[in-house]
Amino acid sequence: MSRPRRSRCCEKRRSSLRRRAIDERGVCVHRGGEDHPWSRSVVRLLKVARSSFYAWLAGEQARAARRAADDALAHEITVLHIASRCTYGVPRIHAELRRLDRRVNRKRVERIMRERDIAGVTRRKRRSLTRPAKRAVPAADLIGRDFTADAPGRKLVGDITCIPTDEGWLYLATWLDLATREIVGYSMADHHRASLVVDALKMAAGRGRLQPGCIAHSDRGSEYTSDELRREIHRSGLRQSMGRTGSCYDNAAAESFFALLKEEIGTRHWPDRTTARAEIFTFIETFCNRRRLRKHPAWGYLTPLEIRQRHEQEHALAA
Repeated sequence: MSRPRRSRCCEKRRSSLRRRAIDERGVCVHRGGEDHPWSRSVVRLLKVARSSFYAWLAGEQARAARRAADDALAHEITVLHIASRCTYGVPRIHAELRRLDRRVNRKRVERIMRERDIAGVTRRKRRSLTRPAKRAVPAADLIGRDFTADAPGRKLVGDITCIPTDEGWLYLATWLDLATREIVGYSMADHHRASLVVDALKMAAGRGRLQPGCIAHSDRGSEYTSDELRREIHRSGLRQSMGRTGSCYDNAAAESFFALLKEEIGTRHWPDRTTARAEIFTFIETFCNRRRLRKHPAWGYLTPLEIRQRHEQEHALAA
């Protein structure tokens, strides 16, 4: 019969406290010299068995080696954390170490990060821009909350978010490929009219990686029900799809990217739109699409670029 979890946790806690007490007492005794009469008196006063003291003393070299190894690993973790814009938590730091052929226990990584106050960032609440057009006829939902795709260029999800600057809002529209989680099209402007999402879709189509009949999924905002966007979708040979009004879960993958962007880019307010544009461009093109790890269900932690390359290799082998 297994012991209750709480009992096991208490035993672990007591064991940890016991080891810490032995360390502290051992240091106290060791300061006087192991053969000094003062040390022998302190051993009796602190109620430390001489065998425990000598066992502690014999393990000092091993403890020093562990501390040195922890310091070296902490340096590697710090470098990876800075390279991730100080956004990676334990899972992705551990994945990065494995990619570098460093076989380290995840709990050890967690302990070292906790001891040195190295932590990822948390997401904040998103401000919705969805304003449905009253007379627009929405497209059918072709996604059905299935935010997966078996190959790149078959399913896109799009959305708009606003970025605060001292000059006013900067609006960002994106199209994300569900197979790779790569941002294949994006556009920024000081407005969120239909032309904003059309420009982002033109970028996605212009890269030449969309399949005929690719689904372009979004919410029912007026930008997405506009005639301008529908004409562009038809011209590009795509199929339009929309979630329900007021249901953020129907477009969760697109909204999740914006939460990630605002979580990981670091700056919450920019001095002007030009600076914000430059930093968002850098985040998307150099970090998010090429460097940021995500956990693929079959291939483990890879970047969006690596996932797309894997798909292309498999397609070439099958051809």
